[in-house]
Amino acid sequence: MPKTSLKQTRNIGFIAHIDAGKTTVSERVLYFSGRIHKLGSVDDGNTATDWMEQEKERGITIVSAATATSWKEWDLNIIDTPGHVDFTAEVERSLRVLDGGVVVFDSVAGVQPQSETVWRQADKYGVPRICFINKMDKVGGDYYKAISTIIDRLKANPIPIQIPMGSEDQFYGVIDLVEGISFTFDAEGNMTEGGVPDEFSEEFELRRSEMIEKFAEQDDEILEKFLNEEEISIDDLKKSIRTSTIANKVVPVLCGTALKNKCVQPLLDAIGAYLPSPLDVPAVEGTKPGSDDSLLRSASNEEPFSALAFKTVTDPYIGRLVYFRVYSGSAKSGSSVLNTVTGDRERLGRIVKMHADQREDVEEVFAGEIAAAIGLKDTSTGETICSIDDPILLEKIEFPDPVVSVSVEPKSRVDQDKLGEALSKLSDEDPTFTIKYDEETGQTVMSGMGELHLEILVDRMKREFQVEANVGKPRVAFRETIRKNTEAEGKFVRQSGGHGQYGHVIIEMEPLEKGSGVMFDNQIKGGAIPTEFISSVEDGVRKSLTTGPKSGFPVIDLLVRLVDGSYHDVDSSKVSFEIAGSMAAKNGVNKAGPYVLEPVMNLEVVTPEDYLGDIIGDLGRRRAIMSGVDAQGDTQVVKATLPLAESFGYADDLRSLTQGRAGYSMEFGEYLEAPDSVVESQSV
Repeated sequence: MPKTSLKQTRNIGFIAHIDAGKTTVSERVLYFSGRIHKLGSVDDGNTATDWMEQEKERGITIVSAATATSWKEWDLNIIDTPGHVDFTAEVERSLRVLDGGVVVFDSVAGVQPQSETVWRQADKYGVPRICFINKMDKVGGDYYKAISTIIDRLKANPIPIQIPMGSEDQFYGVIDLVEGISFTFDAEGNMTEGGVPDEFSEEFELRRSEMIEKFAEQDDEILEKFLNEEEISIDDLKKSIRTSTIANKVVPVLCGTALKNKCVQPLLDAIGAYLPSPLDVPAVEGTKPGSDDSLLRSASNEEPFSALAFKTVTDPYIGRLVYFRVYSGSAKSGSSVLNTVTGDRERLGRIVKMHADQREDVEEVFAGEIAAAIGLKDTSTGETICSIDDPILLEKIEFPDPVVSVSVEPKSRVDQDKLGEALSKLSDEDPTFTIKYDEETGQTVMSGMGELHLEILVDRMKREFQVEANVGKPRVAFRETIRKNTEAEGKFVRQSGGHGQYGHVIIEMEPLEKGSGVMFDNQIKGGAIPTEFISSVEDGVRKSLTTGPKSGFPVIDLLVRLVDGSYHDVDSSKVSFEIAGSMAAKNGVNKAGPYVLEPVMNLEVVTPEDYLGDIIGDLGRRRAIMSGVDAQGDTQVVKATLPLAESFGYADDLRSLTQGRAGYSMEFGEYLEAPDSVVESQSV
C-alpha cells in the first residue's frame, strides 16, 4: 500500500522566468525537508536537480527534474522546470501532470516575459498556484511592487499572506498574516519563531484586515463573519485560503531569499496547507478508445489503472526511461498494460521513483503518484497507459512547433550511423525537436525552439553519443498560409493492366484566423465518395500541406472542405484517394495566393540608461517594432517585437553594446508575413 494517504500528497512544480531563483528555491526545499544533507549552488554547478553537465556548466535548468521529499505530515512530489523559453515544452508537460505550482518571481523584476508564458500554461491546465517573491535581499527589491506586476501583467488575484521584515540586505524575516507569528532568520539561515514585533503591529493589523477583506470577497462564510464583526479563527482563514486557491480564485503570495536560506520553511508550510492533493482536483477525463464516449477516472486505488506518459529519457546504463503520472488505480512492477494510442500491450518492467538522475526501485505505484518505468519500449510522451480490461484514452499534450532549423552532416562514415541513432533518441525524448531529411540537398535538418535549444542538443549528440558532425547556421522555420478562398480539383487515374487506380476529389479552401492550424470538413452528400475513402482524402490533404510551394515549410491556418468527387467501383482505393486529396490540396494552395509567415518574438531588454539609445538604434536595424520603454529603478526596460530571423547572435551583440551590463529575454509571439528578401536570405 502507498506510504501516505492521498490527502497528504502534493504533486507540485516550481516554475519561473530564467534567473528568478527557482532551482535555488527547490534546492532549499529539499535541504530543509531532509531530502539532501548538503546545499548545492547553481553557480557552483552542484545542485540536486540540475544534474546534466550542460546545466552545471551554464547555470540553467534544461530538463525538468523529478524528485520527492516529505515535510511534516505531507509527501511532496516535486518537478523543477526550466525557465528559459527554448525549453518551454518541459514546463508544458510538467504542468499537464501536476496538481499545484509554486511560481517564483524576482523581487526587483517582478513578472518577466517567461513568467507570463508559464502562467498561461498553468491557466491552460487549471493548476492552482502560490507565488514566492524571491531575492528580497537584492538592491531595489520591492515585495508590493512585484505583486502589482502580477496584477497588471498576469491579470491575477494575488493576496499577500505574509509581510516582509526589513528590506534589501537588511531583510531578516516575515510575519505570517494568518497566524500572527513572525519568522526571524540569522545570517546562517537559522529560524526563530515569535510574535509580531511592536514596530510592525500597525502594519500587521492593516495588512491582515486587507487580506481578510479580500478572502471575504471569495468566501461567503468569511464574508458573513466579517460583516457581522464576528471572530474569524485561524482555521477559518486557512480553510478559506485553501478552498479559494484550489478553485483558482486567488493566489497566496509569500516572500523570502532562498540563497540566504530565509523563509523556505514557511513556504513548505504553505505548500502543504494551501495547494491541492490529488483528491482535491477534478477526476481526469478521457474517452473510450475508438469512440467519443466520455470516461472519468478519480484519484482512487480502487479505480482501474490509468496513467499518462509525460516524458521519456535515454539513460546510458538502463536504456529508455518513461516518466508517468498515475491518475487512478495501481500497477505492479512486471505487470502488463495497454497503450491506448498505439493499441500495443506493454510491460512495466521495473518501476522507479526518481530523485533527479538517481533511481529508487518500487514494487507498486498508486493513484496520485509520479514514477518512471523501464521496459516501455513503444510508449512516447503524451500517450496513455492503462488497464487492459478497462481502457481509457487521456487527452494528449500539445506542444509548440519548432521555429529554428540547422543542417547537420556527419564528419565521417563512422559518424553516419551513429548520427541517425542519436537524432532518433533525442527526438524521442523531446517533442519539440524534429528531424527532416532534405532530398534536394541531401542534408539532415534539425529543428527546435531556439538557438540555445539546438546548441544543447548538438552538444549532447557529441558527449552522449560520440557523434562528430558539421552544423550549419541557424535558419528560421517559416510557415505558409493563403490569402483567399478557392476551389480545386484532384484527379488520379492510372491504367496498368488488371486493376487500375481512380480517385477524384473537389475541395474548397479558405483562410482561417491565426493559430487555427489545418481544419478538414467533410461535406460529401449522396455517396459521391464512399465513406471508407474520406479519411484517406484527409490524409492526402494533410500530407500535402506539410510542404508549402514558396518556402517548403508547412501551410497553416486554413480550412479544407471536401465538397464533391467521384469513384470507380473497381479501380478506386484508399491509395488513389489519398493521392487525389494531395493533388487537390497542392492545386488549391497555389491558386489561393500563398505567402510566407515568419515567427516574431516578444523581446524584453533590461539595461542601464546610458546604453538605451544604442539598444533602440540596434533594434531598429533589426526590423524590431518598439512597444514601450519603462523605468525600473536605475534601469530601463525596453519592450519590442523582433523577427526571429533578426535575433540570431543578439546575445553577443547586446553584450558588446553594453559592456555586458544589459540582459534580455525573448519568447515566441506570433507568425506575421515575411518580406520576400528575408525568405530568400534564409533559403541560401
